[in-house]
Amino acid sequence: MRRLHRVRRTVNYINLATPLGLLLARLGRARVATGPDGLVLAYGYRFRFPIASAFTVGNVVLTKHEEGFLTGALLRHEDRHASQYMLCVGLPMLPLYVVAVAVSMLICGDHASWNLFERLANLEDGNYARRSPWWFRTKSP
Repeated sequence: MRRLHRVRRTVNYINLATPLGLLLARLGRARVATGPDGLVLAYGYRFRFPIASAFTVGNVVLTKHEEGFLTGALLRHEDRHASQYMLCVGLPMLPLYVVAVAVSMLICGDHASWNLFERLANLEDGNYARRSPWWFRTKSP
């Protein structure tokens, strides 16, 4: 594991983001497995919220899907979110993310396209589409 990942794992435990992610995994009756780069992968998450196919809290990546779902580009996307928790000093990321969702909804009517956190994690890796701001869209006659 690279030094950055060890630091991220430690910081996200101290800032309480990873413990919250582990609590959500437990409450959602997810099966927890050790993942790459200090991540914890939680499969079979049973709550309906959030609606994303995967989401990250601290170093914990949660998904309603079964083992093997979190691979490739999607796992890299979620890995970047884990780093964002470290940079946002943990739990403050949650309200900041909600603000970013609201801004994106105002700009383009989509929760991810103009969400700063999703853009920095690479929209396409997270299976999100890039949508134009509403003021740039052409109107159909």
